[in-house]
This record gives sequence, structure tokens and C-alpha cells, in this order.
Amino acid sequence: MPAIVGIAQVVSLGNSAVFHIGDVYSINPISNAKTFSGAGSFNTGDGLTIYNNQSATNTYDQDGIDQGNYFNA
Repeated sequence: MPAIVGIAQVVSLGNSAVFHIGDVYSINPISNAKTFSGAGSFNTGDGLTIYNNQSATNTYDQDGIDQGNYFNA
């Protein structure tokens, strides 16, 4: 069914955001990211007590090229 759209104001879009108005067959946002985090980085909750006396995160990437997101459909 066709869509009738009035005024649309876009303030900002993120890196892998999709802005969609009307009919669409397929929406495929594609993005990739590499995340390095140390001990206790993604802990959530109330009243956490975390003891990281010595923590080191190895961020050395010896291969240089990671798997891409080619041919994602």
C-alpha cells in the first residue's frame, strides 16, 4: 500500500542507522566494530564491588585485517 508522507525532519542519524519512509522491500544496515575492554568493563547492576588489582588488555592485532561484512544480504 503506498504511503503518503508529510513533513519529515531528521536531526541526526547514527553510523549504521536506517532512515525509512514509505514502502520498502528490504532494509539491511551493515556495520562492524572491534571492542577492547578490560576486566570488569561491562558489569552492570546496583552495588557492585569489583577488585581488579592488576588488569591489562592486549589490543595488539597481528593479522591486521579482520573478517569483513561483504556480501551480507
